[in-house]
Amino acid sequence: MTDPLMRPLDPASTAPPFEQLRRRIAEAARTGELAVGTRLPTVRALAESLSLAANTVARAYRELEQEGVVATHGRAGTFIAATNPAAQEAAVAASAFADRVTTLGFSTADALALARAALEARRPG
Repeated sequence: MTDPLMRPLDPASTAPPFEQLRRRIAEAARTGELAVGTRLPTVRALAESLSLAANTVARAYRELEQEGVVATHGRAGTFIAATNPAAQEAAVAASAFADRVTTLGFSTADALALARAALEARRPG
């Protein structure tokens, strides 16, 4: 599956680029193609990848945040939002965990084993 954020926008579309991007992200979030908790690229990085002005991406992100599709958590970034606040908080924590274990050089399998062990240690009985 290709990353929905990296597909080029349609230059022949009557919709402006920010609207095409907003619709694309909203639809990908709705269908699960972008899962809850997925961290979106920074405004600058996505603008560069799509050859757009940073203000174009920023406007799409702002509108998505107003619609509740994404949530911005300061320097932590912008994430696909959950309708459940606890799920959103857990998704942000999971993203931070993923960043940290990647930085430390753990494989996906080893990182999942660590997370599984930590969860099991907290379950009663």
